[in-house]
Amino acid sequence: MEIKKGIAVSPGISIAKLLIIDSEDYRIPRRSIMPVQRTAEVQRIRNAFKDAIGQLTELEAAQDDTEEGKIKDIFAVHLRFLHDRSLRKRITDLVDSKLVTAEYAVSVILREIASHFSKIKDAYISERATDIYDIERRLLRQLLGGKREDIEHLTEEVVIVARELSPTQTAGFNRKFVKGLATDAGGRTSHTAIVARSLGIPAIVALEDLTECVSGGDTVIIDGNRGIVIVNPDQATIQQYEAYSREFLLLEHRLDEIRTKPAITRDGTKITLLGNIEFPDEAELVLQKGGEGIGLYRTEFLYLNRKSEPTEKDHYQAYAETIGFLKQRPVTIRTMDLGADKYTQSKRFAPEPNPFLGLRSIRFCLQNLTMFKIQLHAALRASVLGDVRIMFPLISNLQEMKQATMILRDVMEDLDEESIAYNKNIQIGIMVETPSAALTASTLARDADFLSIGTNDLIQYTLAVDRGNELVSALYSAADPAVLRLIRTVIQDAHKAQIDVSVCGEMASEPEYIMLLLGLGIRTISLTPPMIPEIKQIIRSVTIQDCNNLARTILGMNTERQITRYLRDATQKILPEAF
Repeated sequence: MEIKKGIAVSPGISIAKLLIIDSEDYRIPRRSIMPVQRTAEVQRIRNAFKDAIGQLTELEAAQDDTEEGKIKDIFAVHLRFLHDRSLRKRITDLVDSKLVTAEYAVSVILREIASHFSKIKDAYISERATDIYDIERRLLRQLLGGKREDIEHLTEEVVIVARELSPTQTAGFNRKFVKGLATDAGGRTSHTAIVARSLGIPAIVALEDLTECVSGGDTVIIDGNRGIVIVNPDQATIQQYEAYSREFLLLEHRLDEIRTKPAITRDGTKITLLGNIEFPDEAELVLQKGGEGIGLYRTEFLYLNRKSEPTEKDHYQAYAETIGFLKQRPVTIRTMDLGADKYTQSKRFAPEPNPFLGLRSIRFCLQNLTMFKIQLHAALRASVLGDVRIMFPLISNLQEMKQATMILRDVMEDLDEESIAYNKNIQIGIMVETPSAALTASTLARDADFLSIGTNDLIQYTLAVDRGNELVSALYSAADPAVLRLIRTVIQDAHKAQIDVSVCGEMASEPEYIMLLLGLGIRTISLTPPMIPEIKQIIRSVTIQDCNNLARTILGMNTERQITRYLRDATQKILPEAF
């Protein structure tokens, strides 16, 4: 039995066999095979070489002879390696002698060769290491393709283990069979973590080397409350966690009983609880859990889940379906937050070296007006179906906000000319996610109908910590004094401008921060749907005066650790089961 500690990002308990999803971008973990599997693994290697040679031959033939010959030279080098029988024999011999998988043998042998080349002083030979890594990735793509397809045809409950998972991979998992997630990489507010929490799948990230410590078929326990993964637990531990899981389910059922009750503090202050969603069908879950509307509708999954860009019809149908669930309850559509993801980076001739500080979100929209206008056109058309609001993400200055608003007005004029109905008084808000926006919130608030504090990026940019990097994940915290002071500034400026202000980042889904947010003046919270009952229970257990006193105490503290301990202690007295 082995215990690994990571970051808990989605609560719950799961006990199941693990399924490893390999990635072509990292070292394949060593996995053993049975002696009777030797022949099949060797044949898989031969097939992978054959398919890779076929692909490269086609690519080489497709090159124009009039072009510079360097591209053909690259293909020729790769083909020479793939045709080398001694290379193939080294790989198959490793499978035969060590009883390891084809993937592991390919990765080990090719990386040995690449390492050898890279140490040679001759520049031409040392540069061939890059070719070897490229060949490795091509062969692994052939070998792993079938395994990836297995994810779509699961017939038993599993826990997915991977180096990292993309948001679209996570969103595509069958919740009936995928009972837990564990990844080496990632942070508390990585997009994969957000999707896992929205789907209600227990998840742990930042485990660093879990993929190298497990083998396919191992039994694992995912403790999404404590951030613990237990590999091959003994029977006593399994029984202990089965009892713990039953207790957790009882808590969920008890909390679900308050879903129809209002989120009102003990001294009578009404708090509005909204849901954060990725897909239209999640709107129904928001209502089931007792939410009052959608405070954040992330629309970029319309782009990330398809091979081609969504049409206006695609946008409109998604929005109309969501609004249909909510009736006249508010639905806040956030315009696409693209740019720091594989979708847009893969389409660039030269991917940005630091996309999170580059052409992303509203900046990307302002430079891709056709895409932006298609989305705005659909959102405005849908605005007559219910209480729709539009929110611009990652606004960093007043000029960006004015540009985005001006484009929205242009689309409104187009709709007027086409005699298409829309809500002419639609509310327009912005997400405050950068320190510059937080520090100039008083100016931005004059031109906005509402502000929404996106704590995920605000923390990342304030503390200069990549929220998806497990190596610095310990530095990422909503309890940092600098972050809390910025949040307080935004709330105060919104109140002075007499406009609504909410918090829609993952901070709003974490029980220990609720009293603090109420004490700072927040009266609207948008959070992941499964957490609504738990947060509502906390709200119904406190008074605003208690929260005000807690906020004053917290703002006088100087360290993140001190603040975190104080908040957890205070919340644990109200809802001990949450911890």
